[in-house]
Amino acid sequence: MFVNSPSRPPILLDAGALTRCRHRIRRDVVAGPQASAQPVSPGVRQRQEGAQAQRERVRERLRSQWPGTWRTVDASARADERARETLQACAEGIDRIWGAWLPAEPDVGRRGGVELLVRDEQRGGYLPVIVVNHKVTDPGRGATTSPLDSWQPAADESHKVRSQPRDHVRLAHVTRMMQRAGIASPALLGGAIGFDADCVLVTDLSGDDGILAQYDRRFEDRIAVARGEVPTEPSRISECAHCPWWPDCEQVLLARHDVSLVVRGAQSEALRSAGVTTIEQLANWIGDAPDDWPGNGFADAVICAKAWLAGVPLVRRFDAVSVARADVEVDVDMESYQEHGAYLWGTLTTIDGVDHGYRPFVTWDPLPTTDEARSFAQFWEWLMDVRATAAADGKTFAAYCYSKMAENRWLIGSAQRFAGMPGIPALAEVQAFIASPQWVDVYEAVSSQFVCPNGKGLKKIAPIAGFSWRDAEAGGEASMGWYREAVGYDGAPDLTQRERLLEYNEDDVLATRMLRQWMSERAVAEVPGHGDLDAAAASSGTLTEGAAETLF
Repeated sequence: MFVNSPSRPPILLDAGALTRCRHRIRRDVVAGPQASAQPVSPGVRQRQEGAQAQRERVRERLRSQWPGTWRTVDASARADERARETLQACAEGIDRIWGAWLPAEPDVGRRGGVELLVRDEQRGGYLPVIVVNHKVTDPGRGATTSPLDSWQPAADESHKVRSQPRDHVRLAHVTRMMQRAGIASPALLGGAIGFDADCVLVTDLSGDDGILAQYDRRFEDRIAVARGEVPTEPSRISECAHCPWWPDCEQVLLARHDVSLVVRGAQSEALRSAGVTTIEQLANWIGDAPDDWPGNGFADAVICAKAWLAGVPLVRRFDAVSVARADVEVDVDMESYQEHGAYLWGTLTTIDGVDHGYRPFVTWDPLPTTDEARSFAQFWEWLMDVRATAAADGKTFAAYCYSKMAENRWLIGSAQRFAGMPGIPALAEVQAFIASPQWVDVYEAVSSQFVCPNGKGLKKIAPIAGFSWRDAEAGGEASMGWYREAVGYDGAPDLTQRERLLEYNEDDVLATRMLRQWMSERAVAEVPGHGDLDAAAASSGTLTEGAAETLF
């Protein structure tokens, strides 16, 4: 059994560690303070700042709405002092305790706190409530919620649960610590206040295989990993993109041609269970997918393995490639900031093959702002005018975006949030347009006609067609920082960052146009088909005999 060494601090995990990569947990423990000293990326820093701002907004709102006695724990104090202050407030029967911190558990390996403790007036003890900067509910029905001015859980006919497993882990983690400290309510309930802050989502943590039981199994595994009792190996997952240990892990994975380099996390685990650990083994797979393969796309995974070995960034599925075209074409790209709104709708118009230029519809008032309604209304009116003019001139019309999930979200959301304001279209009008063949998702055209070993994002695919962004730092995460400076969240507005955002947005619509033109004109000649890939691999000896004939 692991025993904490008196020569070093005990290993303590907070709730955040429990949803991280198992290999990273061990690396962080071994590195000690060096791990926390790693530079924080701009995107991570912005999310942290946004979460802190959300907590402050919610705290002020709750203090003004929720009656009863309040105590705020000194966040600048040492952890042990904060824990003593929290327990003293509980002993005094304070109704709401903000910034609560629980006594560390060196023998178990836990540490942590919670934004709010609410005294359970009916059963005694306290209930944990976390405050998060993401949505925890959606419109619908079936959630259990409580108002923001009292603890009164009830079935809600206007909200449905948006599942957030990481929130469940946080609530279970702090509940176990509260039980150990003797301050937990026997109700075994927890609450979460999300980005909208319109209610408290109430979660039942109990049950034989409920959230607490699942948490216990996860914690047992993660603390064993942290203590070095269970060995771990690198494996590429989505978290790797922001992990300080990725450069080290990448070299290990590249050296052994690890299968996780070409498939996502759950798929690589299924392959390992089937005895497939290398890209070569996957490329040579014969037969159906492994029994526990998650979802569809196993044939694509095999093609990705072959493409990786051949150094091919894109593979055609078919002999011909097509994308919807029209006489009047408008490429659209939207820029949003977190959950606050869409501040920019950029457009690029092409008529009969002639470029008619880029036009942005933008608000530089810091989001959230009602001026967003004005810029959205102007964008929508302009787009519908271009559409109507094309029809009047007897020309075909199409508007394009790359991955319409984001655009559709803010098209629909803007119509809903600003309903009744000048120029805002009816929700039904927006829904009819996005359901029509005139709203074309180039991402879907790429996904259906190509296998993309390195990802399907615009910045992965457009360079294959010959496009390059003017800004070397261009990307969604970087643009969040540019936006903060552009609107002056942290000081005076920086007008150069506004120009930078407009250029970035213009490049996105230019990239979308070049990509679909390339698909129409050059892609067949420049991108190998899966049959070409199989023939090349077979001639080089990469594939075993018969592997190429079994998939299609």
